[in-house]
Amino acid sequence: MNGRTIGLDLAKNVFQVHGVDEHGKVVLRKQVTRHQVAAFFANLPPCLIGMEACGSAHHWARKLQSMGHAVKLMAPQHVKPYVKTNKNDAADAEAICEAVTRPNMRFVPIKNVEQQSVLALHRVRQGFVKARTAQANQIRGLLAELGLILPQGMGHIANQVPELIEDASNELPGSFRLLIQRLLDHLKALDKQASELETQILAWHRQSELSKKLEQIPGIGPITASALVASLGNAKNFDGGRQVAAWLGLVPRQHSSGGKQNLLGISKRGDTYLRTLLIHGARAVIFQAARKTEPDATCNWVNQVVNRRNKNVAAVALANKNARIVWALLAHDRQYQAGYAPIKPRA
Repeated sequence: MNGRTIGLDLAKNVFQVHGVDEHGKVVLRKQVTRHQVAAFFANLPPCLIGMEACGSAHHWARKLQSMGHAVKLMAPQHVKPYVKTNKNDAADAEAICEAVTRPNMRFVPIKNVEQQSVLALHRVRQGFVKARTAQANQIRGLLAELGLILPQGMGHIANQVPELIEDASNELPGSFRLLIQRLLDHLKALDKQASELETQILAWHRQSELSKKLEQIPGIGPITASALVASLGNAKNFDGGRQVAAWLGLVPRQHSSGGKQNLLGISKRGDTYLRTLLIHGARAVIFQAARKTEPDATCNWVNQVVNRRNKNVAAVALANKNARIVWALLAHDRQYQAGYAPIKPRA
């Protein structure tokens, strides 16, 4: 049984197992329920287990690793080409078993419980922020239907809507005033929830030396820094800063053929949330760089890109640069130095 490779297709209740020996011969095809998975793999000798990076994958990866197995997670889009026939659980497990043995396969780093808990804070906060924006837009739209136009900005809703509700000269029906007040109360509740979660994220950030290190980079604040630390995990899992930028979808998408290179917009692969945080942080740096009387090295670099191209290109370029800097700081345990230039080896 030594040298066995197993593909495990995860599900809610029924899991599919496909195993081959060191010669690639099928030795195992089995369905197990969720309650049988731990006992089943506890009775197996240490082997290589492949899984798709999906819901509960990191939980099962940690559990199987504690039993002595080597576990590797793969993105589902990298497993799909190995499905030979129609899609079913058995075919998926066989494809996973085949894909995990490929020498050039890209694997997903396994997250620990702390990383997942921090990312859960980010995801829930993001949900509250989206709901808050949607609620604000609904209030703005309902008032606009009755001829009451509010200026752009979340603050104007909290400041002006109560006055509109109390103003008797606008001839709003009483039921409509109560409805807007109900929506305004809901907006305040959503804002409170988002603020409380942000406070928890900041508390974790202050306790993390890695997160505080990343905060020194222009365009990266506590929210972005904590999300990067929790998502990247061990930065040495990436070959370099370029791979991190590509993993975040901050590199050009290619459609090249016949030796002719054709570069399109950014690929937008990977984590949309992290990419959005980096680009918004870069926009803040661009905004401040144009107004500084004594610009530093980063501001000079940004202003040069803005003069050559435009602010959108400069924002993505700075986000790409920051992603590479993040990898360098985490992988080599360095501190951020403004204007740092690597020493080139002598010829």
